[in-house]
Amino acid sequence: MLDKKKIDGLLSDYKGFRIATICSHSSLQIFRGAREEGIKTIGIVQKDKRKLYESFPRGCPDEFLEVDSYADVPWKELAARNAIIIPHGSFVEYVGEEFDDLPLPVYGNRRSISWERERDKMLSWIRKAGIKTPKIYTPDKIDSPVMVKFPGAKGGRGYLIVRSEEEFRQKVKNQECVIQEFIIGVRAYPHYFFSPFRDKGYATKHGELQLLGVDRRVESSADEIARAVSIGMKPRMAFTVIGNEPMVLRESLLYEYMEIGRKISETSFDLFGGLTGPFCVETIITEELEIYAFEVSARIVAGTNLYPDGSPYSVYYYNEPMSTGRRIARELKHAAKLGKLKEIVY
Repeated sequence: MLDKKKIDGLLSDYKGFRIATICSHSSLQIFRGAREEGIKTIGIVQKDKRKLYESFPRGCPDEFLEVDSYADVPWKELAARNAIIIPHGSFVEYVGEEFDDLPLPVYGNRRSISWERERDKMLSWIRKAGIKTPKIYTPDKIDSPVMVKFPGAKGGRGYLIVRSEEEFRQKVKNQECVIQEFIIGVRAYPHYFFSPFRDKGYATKHGELQLLGVDRRVESSADEIARAVSIGMKPRMAFTVIGNEPMVLRESLLYEYMEIGRKISETSFDLFGGLTGPFCVETIITEELEIYAFEVSARIVAGTNLYPDGSPYSVYYYNEPMSTGRRIARELKHAAKLGKLKEIVY
């Protein structure tokens, strides 16, 4: 992991800053939010994708840096432009473990991404927070349908269901994975935002927490399988995320969800120095209204794209449109004004 002192030194040399990210995932929202806060932006883009982003004038970055591969972040050019990176799901997937040593200021605590990347560490984080999780199996203990998940932010791509150790050995072989209990329930993905600068929100030991939205994911054949079964087909159940749908929780669940966010946030300070900015706790709610958490996304999630002008929850904090992208930009601007960028950038 790159020494934070190097990032602090780089920040000290910056004259102002720009927001930069890879043109994918939630970048339209990030660029628009920065524009609304008066911050210049840089889009890292493959040449054939540039036309797409130029076609959205209010979601287009102010400047493009063209690359052949998103795995190769042009860090020297970005540092010369005083860039602060906003990590999102595509960014951390394309860059991989190189993210840990990226020689650029990153909004948030980059250590959190390694806890997201490694599922064993992620599950230990959720459990230390005192939140229910699905059971985890070893191959020899599989006695019912279980979900097999692979490392990284792959948006459900490649996940599969197996029903026995034999089927597991046939389909998974020696791939690194987690074998997770399959729980029947409604999936809910709350979008949190943590700030160490106390303003308005749900109090935690280290700052305040806001709930900026909730979504559920549309997953390839898993969400359409009933149609196929009704006409006699037997399709494989797949979980690749195709899109997202808006969701509003019954109000009686809000306390439990704010407590889940608080516990994940406070535990992150005990484990790796804190989770700053946007994050998502991926959950399932059973018919008995029990909530199980099965993943933490330690950065902005694509479900926030549903709310570019704010959500049914952000309106209770702000009298203006407030997307997660704009909230990020406002936080950076506020920290810079206070001379505290180093507190929320690593």
